[in-house]
Amino acid sequence: MIRPLRFTALLVLVAAISASPVYSQNSATTPNADENSSLDGEMFYQLLLGELNAIGGEPGVGYSLFLDAARKTGDPRLFKRATDLALQGRSGESALQAARAWRQALPASREANRYLLQILVGMNRIVDVLEPLKRELVAADAKELDAVINSVPRFFARAADKKLSTEIVEQAVSDYLSNPIFGSAAWTTVGRMRMDAGDATGALEAAQRGQALDVSAEGPAIIALNLMDPKQPQAETIIRKYLATKPRIEVRMDYARALLGSARYAEAAAQLKTVTDERPDYAQAWLIKGTLEQQTKQPAAAESSLRRFVELESAKPADPDADANRSLTQAYIALAEIAEQKKDYSGAQSWLARIENTQETMNVQARKAAILARQGRLDEARALIRSVPEQGPADVRLKINAEVQILRDNKQYRSAYDLLKSAVAANPEDTDLLYDQAMMAEKLGDLDEMERLLRQAIAARPQYQHAYNALGYSLADRNVRLPEARQLVQKALEFAPGDPFISDSLAWVEFRSGNLAEALRILRQAFKDKPDAEIAAHLGEVLWTMGERAQAMAVWKEGIALNAENETLLETLKRLRVKL
Repeated sequence: MIRPLRFTALLVLVAAISASPVYSQNSATTPNADENSSLDGEMFYQLLLGELNAIGGEPGVGYSLFLDAARKTGDPRLFKRATDLALQGRSGESALQAARAWRQALPASREANRYLLQILVGMNRIVDVLEPLKRELVAADAKELDAVINSVPRFFARAADKKLSTEIVEQAVSDYLSNPIFGSAAWTTVGRMRMDAGDATGALEAAQRGQALDVSAEGPAIIALNLMDPKQPQAETIIRKYLATKPRIEVRMDYARALLGSARYAEAAAQLKTVTDERPDYAQAWLIKGTLEQQTKQPAAAESSLRRFVELESAKPADPDADANRSLTQAYIALAEIAEQKKDYSGAQSWLARIENTQETMNVQARKAAILARQGRLDEARALIRSVPEQGPADVRLKINAEVQILRDNKQYRSAYDLLKSAVAANPEDTDLLYDQAMMAEKLGDLDEMERLLRQAIAARPQYQHAYNALGYSLADRNVRLPEARQLVQKALEFAPGDPFISDSLAWVEFRSGNLAEALRILRQAFKDKPDAEIAAHLGEVLWTMGERAQAMAVWKEGIALNAENETLLETLKRLRVKL
């Protein structure tokens, strides 16, 4: 049976051809409007037959009829239809034949050339791509050439041989690499191709050369963002040079996110402040800034930033976009946590009541349970969490985490340990649960059990840096087996270079080993990267031991401001008999 929509589409195509004279993009003259179309009855029947065959499951026959008609008429729409039918029939050779015939008949057709280029890449005939790729660049006028150069890597997104593709692209753009206007775009394209081929060193070199031609070009900076790594500091130099010009806000935001991913919180905060100063209406910056401030124990600043985000986001027209909904939900939960910490329980409940995202039911209920627990209603809190319906394994895990957190916060360590023990028995492959159980064993003073569980986690997941770090720090804190503690913490740093908490552990190993100057150096950097009460406790103790009492007191006061309930800091002050 003929499908009416497809048949209608055929009639539209035929009518369009009937209404316009046959033309060639290569012709130097415009056809006379009175000239009759070459679509006579025989041609009409041929096109109709071709479309019916395509609809009826014979795309090969339809392809042949359309290609023949295209050659007779020179109409680009028929060449395009023939090529599309070959592609639909998964006949690469036929598609290539049609695209070549199309470009031969209409040499100035950029659409024909692009079809040819894409088909050659799809067939992995990369060597043959050079000529149509060069043709695509030459055909572009000066106004669009920059954009065309930047679009080249998209043609090779699915190419199997990335290395050969890179070589072909470099040949195609070679004439533009030293051009002061288009050179930066050309080097950016080369850099993207090299990066896709796994050549990070070559990609970095391309970014450097592109930036040398135009320091304000964002392409080299975007490549550098993807190459950011402590072992490759030149990438960050490129980013910073670009940011010193007049950068796009989005690039600065991406840099801030990269800094956050590397746990360089102070630097990320500085970038976010720049964004909010320059664009106070840029909502996402306020959300990330507020989240970071909350994480670094700056509740007043966090509340201000998050309220600003909610104000900006709420002023926008209703957005069905799930990401926008999630962002507001994230802000509401964070604001509820801040209110809860201030013992403003009604305020916390008010923020939670604004959440409409049903996918966040577990997080909302967890916050409500935490509020109940803070009011001394622990049994009600646990019952609330357990009453939440589970829609999958992820919800089961979230419920365990939420209940353990409430028990931990209320110093119910034995109950938390027992809950985790049951969870590990049901999910023995879950190293995160195993790690949490080990931390509860430490809270209970069962250090042998803690070590057994951490070693079990390491055996199950050899790159699990948290387990190496926890065991190494525990040994250092007890001032035992310090060489082993150092090895464990250094192993953790191999998997998470620059992590301020792991650096804190290494500094504690150095302190226990008597290397005070080195411990001080590491702790100062760690506290700069991540202002945290526990790091402040250790930094203050090293300063105190070195006789820098005033500096130690200042650091401890800063730590108290960050988190007045931190157990390590409070224990340190009590042990050293310090009153702030």
